[in-house]
Amino acid sequence: MTAKASISLTDSQEAFARELVAKGRYASLSAVLQHGLELLRKQTETEEAELAVLKALEARARGPSDPAALKALLEERAKGPFISMEEGRARTRRMIAEFSERVLLDDDLQA
Repeated sequence: MTAKASISLTDSQEAFARELVAKGRYASLSAVLQHGLELLRKQTETEEAELAVLKALEARARGPSDPAALKALLEERAKGPFISMEEGRARTRRMIAEFSERVLLDDDLQA
């Protein structure tokens, strides 16, 4: 189904659209505008999806706002393994050392 509409274009927009038709890129001015609207629709959908993901990540980073959900999360984590502060620090030092070695190795390979 198609709908007829009257639109206003700037002189430069009209000239550009007519140039695309003259070069054979599009069959008509309508085809140029239809393609442009389709691109805008896809861009808008992509931006909305990205925004939804960012909002979900932000909400996840803040953690549960429901007190019952927070309590359940804390109880679940309390069941997990615990390590001493000394062990945590030792693991952190090892992770930093391993990372530093990889970075230095990567630098040597690139040189």
